[in-house]
Amino acid sequence: MDRDSALLELDDAFVQDPYSVYAKLNAEGSAHRVRMPPGVPLVGGLPVWVITGYDAVRSALADPRLSTDLNRIDGLFAQKEPDRGKRGGFSSIIASHMLHRDQPDHTRLRKLVSKAFTGRAIAALRPEVQRITDGLVAALADRDDDVVDLLDAFAFPLPIRVICLLLGVPVEEQENFKSWSAALVSGNSPEEATAAASAVAEYLFELIERKRGGTGDDLLTALVAARDVDDRLTETELVSTAYLLFVAGFETTLNALGNGTLHLMGNLEQWEALREDRTLLPGAVEEFLRLESPLKHATFRCARESLTVGDTEIPAGDFVLLAIASANRDPERFAEPHELDVRRPAAGHLAFGHGIHHCLGAPLARVEVQMAFNALLDAFPAMRLAADPGDLRWRNSTIIRGLDSLPVRLNHR
Repeated sequence: MDRDSALLELDDAFVQDPYSVYAKLNAEGSAHRVRMPPGVPLVGGLPVWVITGYDAVRSALADPRLSTDLNRIDGLFAQKEPDRGKRGGFSSIIASHMLHRDQPDHTRLRKLVSKAFTGRAIAALRPEVQRITDGLVAALADRDDDVVDLLDAFAFPLPIRVICLLLGVPVEEQENFKSWSAALVSGNSPEEATAAASAVAEYLFELIERKRGGTGDDLLTALVAARDVDDRLTETELVSTAYLLFVAGFETTLNALGNGTLHLMGNLEQWEALREDRTLLPGAVEEFLRLESPLKHATFRCARESLTVGDTEIPAGDFVLLAIASANRDPERFAEPHELDVRRPAAGHLAFGHGIHHCLGAPLARVEVQMAFNALLDAFPAMRLAADPGDLRWRNSTIIRGLDSLPVRLNHR
């Protein structure tokens, strides 16, 4: 019998509740052969290895034998889908960024944007992040309807406006990104997502041309100079890096806000604890990131060579997914891992990855999420969930862990 004929499929039941699956898998070891569901673009039906458990995932995140290189991964996909046009983002200009590069290209590309995320750079951004946050909260308070989808009205536009600010997208053009982003994150239509990705890339091409020779102090202008003056990246890498900053810049914050709010609404005593003591907020944000990580898996990797994880050998050339969400709820690492505890010392979670691919924008995401919750606690101390938690749906994604919507009543009476 084919070794892959009876594999566990990561279907919609897994998307809605991955933790029961992780617990079952982790009891059997650290590496598990599973099958991607049929409807997932490109990887549908593909057998992959999932690595679970804190120690195994942390080690694998930093293991150079697991490659994220675009060309290597695209070559493996080509064996499954020879038509390059159908392989989508993995073979397009928007995928040639640092997340899809191994050393030394990864370090070269990362250095070009790292200055935008230093402590000093983030401190300089704080007033603008606060202004954007305050404006969105004020718009919520002015609504006639007390019930609102917090994702659509707050958690979604906040990081998009911040990343547009960072990239130097003119204010009057930022509205375009809302519809594009909605298509990218919905998970409902691969065709719409592909069209949106193409629209973003086309816009970035045009914006880059406008930035050429400019004197702005935004990150995109600096990247254009690095391309045109110092020749430190290719044109494809320039567009792809800008695209990565845009997508990664809103996904983490959006999901951290939504997921954290959901758990607080189910643990109102902890909502009250934060309302009364804001010094708990930095640690609480780490707990939100740990408990319901914005990414349940790291980006796809492939084995450069055979390697042993636990008692299992993963052959060279096989695809590997690293279950960040499993690691962050490993009872061997975190006591009572499925419980929210805003006083928990959650340092060491893997929500932002580990090793050379550790999320460069983590400091900015933390600032955004802390400011957002601080503003919500001030403006809407009686906010409550406006739906049965069992009716909420998680987005259909292999990588992302985020809700489709989050209805709340801003002023519970």
